[in-house]
Amino acid sequence: MPIQWFPGHMHQARLEMQAILPKVDLVIEVLDARIPYSSENPLLAELRGDKPCLKVLAKSDLADEAMTATWQTYFEQNMGVRAHPVTSDDVPSIRKLKQIATRMLPHRRGNKINAMIVGIPNVGKSTIINYLAGRKIAKTGNTPAVTKHQQRVTIGDGFALLDTPGMLWPNVHNENSGYRLALLGSVKETAMDYGEVGFFAAGFMRKQYPDRLAARYEMETIPETALEIIEAIGRKRGCLGKMNLVDLDRASRILVTELRSGGLGLLTLETPEMMEQEKAATEAAIVAKAEATKAKDALRKKRFRDKQRAQRKSREME
Repeated sequence: MPIQWFPGHMHQARLEMQAILPKVDLVIEVLDARIPYSSENPLLAELRGDKPCLKVLAKSDLADEAMTATWQTYFEQNMGVRAHPVTSDDVPSIRKLKQIATRMLPHRRGNKINAMIVGIPNVGKSTIINYLAGRKIAKTGNTPAVTKHQQRVTIGDGFALLDTPGMLWPNVHNENSGYRLALLGSVKETAMDYGEVGFFAAGFMRKQYPDRLAARYEMETIPETALEIIEAIGRKRGCLGKMNLVDLDRASRILVTELRSGGLGLLTLETPEMMEQEKAATEAAIVAKAEATKAKDALRKKRFRDKQRAQRKSREME
């Protein structure tokens, strides 16, 4: 699912990030533990350079515990960053972030520490800030892009957080990542199609968690296609319209909503191996698209030049 959603305040946030990064000691990136790859912002890696980074795997209470541990190991062993899982109701796990961040900066011991905290929309960043501060500082909610302006938050012991608006990058080139982001609520409803996302969710559940799908929607056998799965859910939940046809949009919303809330159990939508494969495929697709565009542009220019030559020749013959 291609996504192009870059509100004006997010563009401004990118510019502000570029200006302020040289002034911070550490970057804290909040990821959704269910989609650590898709919720990781490639723009941040580009902007932060070699700045120390702590990856926070938020909402880990909704993710597959074993897979969260796998991702934590992957980040620390392969990407040279620290990683720490947290849940919204486990305050100690969140408050431990300040201790981890401080240990990452031994040369700053005894001095003030400025950390930038970033994350895509609706990833739980504001909840983490409020727990670290011990008071309500940032707005929270299930709607993407709640935070709209950068703010400085002091959390004690000479530690300050620079809170930035949730920033989704201009183009999500990996189609699967686009679906996952939409599926877990990081994309505004106006920028997504529930039907498309529901079909993606149905296909994913059939492949990765068929038993849970069958148990949740009381299916004796799992249908072969995403369409048939959505139709089965719709009939089971009474999403029927004229002529007893299933309302696919309503049925898709049910599946998406229940998957988001944990109704289908603890699950993780991607693995490090999957990430590496999709990343390679996406990069190849981007290169191929660029080459196709270049060839198309060259052909257009050639046709234009040929037309000009033909016109000049025609005038010379008159």
